[in-house]
Amino acid sequence: MVETQARPAAASSETRDGVRVIAIHNPPVNALSAKVSAALVDEIAAAEADPGIVAVVITGSNGTFSGGADINEFLKPPPAGSKNARDVTAAIERSPKTYVAAIEGNAFGGGCEVAITCDYRVAAASARLGTPEIKLGLLPGAGGTQRLPRMLGAQIALDFMLKGDPKSAKQAKAMGLVDEVVAEGDVVERAVAFAKEKAGTKNRASAKSFVVLPFMTAIAHGMVPPEDKGGYAAHKLIDAVEAASVLDFPFGLAREYRLFEELVVGPQAQSAIHLFFAERELGKIPNLPPVEARKVEKAAVVGAGTMGTGIAMTFANAKIPVSVIDVSPEQVERGRKTVADTYAAQVKKGRMSEDEAKSRVNSIKFVGDYNAIADVDLVIEAVFESMDVKKKVFAALDRALKPGAILASNTSTLDIDQMAGETKRPENVIGLHFFAPANIMQLLEIVRGGKSSPETLVTATSVAKALKKKGVVSGNAFGFIGNRMFFDYARETNYLLEEGALPSQIDAVMRDFGFPIGPFATFDLSGLDVFYKIGLEAPKSPFRTSNLVTKLYEKGRYGQKTGAGFYKYQPGKREAIPDPEVDALIVAESKELGITRREISSEEIVERCMYALSNRGAWLLGEGLALRPGDIDIVWVFGFGYPWYRGGPMWYADSVGTKRMYDAILDFRKRFGPHWEPAPLLAELAASNATFAKHAQLVKV
Repeated sequence: MVETQARPAAASSETRDGVRVIAIHNPPVNALSAKVSAALVDEIAAAEADPGIVAVVITGSNGTFSGGADINEFLKPPPAGSKNARDVTAAIERSPKTYVAAIEGNAFGGGCEVAITCDYRVAAASARLGTPEIKLGLLPGAGGTQRLPRMLGAQIALDFMLKGDPKSAKQAKAMGLVDEVVAEGDVVERAVAFAKEKAGTKNRASAKSFVVLPFMTAIAHGMVPPEDKGGYAAHKLIDAVEAASVLDFPFGLAREYRLFEELVVGPQAQSAIHLFFAERELGKIPNLPPVEARKVEKAAVVGAGTMGTGIAMTFANAKIPVSVIDVSPEQVERGRKTVADTYAAQVKKGRMSEDEAKSRVNSIKFVGDYNAIADVDLVIEAVFESMDVKKKVFAALDRALKPGAILASNTSTLDIDQMAGETKRPENVIGLHFFAPANIMQLLEIVRGGKSSPETLVTATSVAKALKKKGVVSGNAFGFIGNRMFFDYARETNYLLEEGALPSQIDAVMRDFGFPIGPFATFDLSGLDVFYKIGLEAPKSPFRTSNLVTKLYEKGRYGQKTGAGFYKYQPGKREAIPDPEVDALIVAESKELGITRREISSEEIVERCMYALSNRGAWLLGEGLALRPGDIDIVWVFGFGYPWYRGGPMWYADSVGTKRMYDAILDFRKRFGPHWEPAPLLAELAASNATFAKHAQLVKV
């Protein structure tokens, strides 16, 4: 017999033969908002008050359990009396009845914590469980740090929470996180039967004990970044697990709650939450008519070099067949080998099955002429960074490809409109700037040409999602968003060399700021020949250009590829070794320019390098080349290694204070020259000490 009860829309319940089934309703991910949490608490109370209920099953509607807390609610203090996931887990914990979680889809964050508070968990084979809070600079805040170690043991629980990656139902069962996996059939139906079998029994994690040996936490602390380098939440999470082993469960919960509340208002979590919401805004383009994205079922790449093969593997990973065209047989063979070796390495590391690797290799075809790609929906050229070369490629593609096919350029700097001018379909031309290595880096700049149609633009954003890239729309100007800003950064680092710093000093300061490598190690990694040739294509600057890159290029010092650039390198190794020859060249350059070298502080290096980035970002926003401050931050965090815990250049400007940054830039202009002209938008915000974040809200699409 099934008895249905009317409940609030955020949750509903029905009774199946003495088992109350409570379902979460909050599409699309069943987030545990205050409203949902309150509804669940009410449903649990109703089940407790009914003597005919022997067990309770908690599940989610629409094929998913719960994606966790509503992160919007982290941005402001909760209203007095509001509920959250802690109240839900507390209500379950108080209950004398048996609770079973029926998990379909995702059980993440607070959703996972609700599931592990139950006595048992039954999951669909396709379900996934995870605690990704660490990726937001947080720790599980609804009992996860106290229950998971009791369920799984300290080491497994720490690994699970510190990595934040989801586990499949099969993996979760092997860990002890799930009791039963349902390969076929109705998960809720099986959970109801399971609940009836287990009715009257208790299997609460809170009643279990575990041991954390001192060496375990010492090792864990040693394996995560320092607190001030993005590891603050990780260290607090380890502290919470350690507290779970020495404190009674209620006191351990109190300790976890206090740590969570400390983290959620801290700068690292606020930066991560900012990036989370900035990513959600990607693809929202103002003033576009409602159009549908075209289907991209076949793709092609022109150029079988490192970038071309990387792009091809990105499509193969998304299960989109892709052809690679290159006129050089030697380059084709190198491309084939790169693809085969890359996937073989994935198999060896256990990240992919041999069958999956074979399927991806086979989905990449190397072809010899344009006619072989005539039927593709999208082609991306990844040839030499020369406008003349690219124009020829676009003209040939325009003749060969079917009508409606999109022609894209992987250029990192050049004018998309000039390339489109070589075709009879400029509305179908766009920039898709992948970052190297393309099959690994998450960023994709989508460069909107002057005649790119809405359909082409929307298709490009759809392709970015299919490729699992963070697609940021940029206007068409030399360098777009990322490299346009990098040029200001690079200019300032070179000026600092001429004034008294050395490459190793600046790189050390930037690494301490949070970048994985410094600017001069970056130059050497990318190739000084690349930067030199980009300089030849760049519009003439009204400001003085440093000659250091040119002088190193003329000496054949191209960076790691030649064993010498700003640094020297031992054969087969990537360690950057300071080179007295380069230091002497820099000192001689200062003398030639008539500059008296001086001691430069770490603080000045940070301010000049980072303020240059933020100021150029403000120019890009004012010019409309970047849509939102968050777009710029996404570009720099995911494309250039800007430390996530600082939120990106524009978020960093807000943390410094726009007024303070503006005043510093005015001082730099007076001391160092007119290239330090503050952006009008920065001046506008500084006048009222406003923030870029607030400005973005005011102009939000």
